[in-house]
Amino acid sequence: MSALVIAEHDNASIKGATLNTITAAVACGGDVHVLVAGHNASAAAQAASQIAGVSKVIHADSEVFAHALAENVAAQVLSIAANYTHILFPATAGGKNVSPRVAAKLDVAQLSDVTLVLSADTFERPIYAGNAIATVQSTDALQVLTIRSTNFEAALTSSQAAPIELLGHIDEQGLTICKGQETVKSSRPELTAAKVIVSGGRGLGTAEQYKSILEPLADKMGAAMGASRAAVDAGYVPNDYQVGQTGKIVAPGLYIAVGISGAIQHLAGMKDSKIIVAINKDPEAPIFAVADYGLVADLFTAVPELVQELS
Repeated sequence: MSALVIAEHDNASIKGATLNTITAAVACGGDVHVLVAGHNASAAAQAASQIAGVSKVIHADSEVFAHALAENVAAQVLSIAANYTHILFPATAGGKNVSPRVAAKLDVAQLSDVTLVLSADTFERPIYAGNAIATVQSTDALQVLTIRSTNFEAALTSSQAAPIELLGHIDEQGLTICKGQETVKSSRPELTAAKVIVSGGRGLGTAEQYKSILEPLADKMGAAMGASRAAVDAGYVPNDYQVGQTGKIVAPGLYIAVGISGAIQHLAGMKDSKIIVAINKDPEAPIFAVADYGLVADLFTAVPELVQELS
């Protein structure tokens, strides 16, 4: 048995979700290999070789992977898929873009958002927006999994480097063309890796108030900023701020929900947080059912007062 983890990286370093996925791969049993498909990504491949539990890094370096187009990455994965019993992707936007293509081409069922590995062929995953946990046993000879990173510890750094094997890259598939790419840069922590998250909902009223109310609090706490789907749909913040079933799954040490009612779709994305603090003027808001600490108050008064106390 052997498992292949598809690394997410920026060509210079390995992203955090890959470390959690490697932990899941180790739990599947057998050797764990990591595929680093990128352009000028030797630094990322070297970083992957230093991760505990990794027995080999497979490095495919080509301009074909410059924009990590799903069709190209999937083709590269398929070129070596026959060597493995498990292929694992982080359950991120990138992983979810590539994994269904791989599963479909291999004619196997994909198991999504795996939260626990019980054995080599049996896994747990949430259903009904996290209100129930399904135990799934797969009879496929090759398992294609996406891993919910918040449920697995990050793999540590090893003192011994795994060997790096250079792999001949596939040809450009020509199915899509990248016309441009914009990277959002922020001094704040990445949302899915942050230890503290300050999230806002529709109760903030406007994009200007979202910024003026929440940014001072996030600055004081060194926190990432998130939002409910309602706030994103209202145009307060971009899509990459969204926390929830159709957004990002997070599990920080502290999650502060401001003006968020707590729809089931939002709770599915943050209820595994270690400590949840809710501020809402509606005492019947569902968010209070999962909150460790709740404050029934006008957020436009309570949050500035909290910022003042933190000064």
